[in-house]
Amino acid sequence: MLPTRILLSQAGKNITGFEMRKLLAATGRPRYDPWERNEAWRYTGRFSRWNRFRRALPGFGTASVAFAVYLAYEHFFLEEEHHGEHGEGHGEHGEGHGEGKH
Repeated sequence: MLPTRILLSQAGKNITGFEMRKLLAATGRPRYDPWERNEAWRYTGRFSRWNRFRRALPGFGTASVAFAVYLAYEHFFLEEEHHGEHGEGHGEHGEGHGEGKH
């Protein structure tokens, strides 16, 4: 039998020897950070993660609402001007255009 199959057959054993709990315990927060007080302002108040995200695109919300209102106005209140006129002005005999204009 292969050695890896033997190791895998033992339930609950870690075949690599790597233990995540030991790594997390070793790399945790230091007990004392001398710069913590000086760096705290970067993550509070107007510089919090939510405020930085919200202020990344100023005016985007207002512009989106204005554009949606315009699209609704155009759809419901404006008529299409070129709906039936496209073929009329471009006849075979130059109708609608001056005779000496071409």
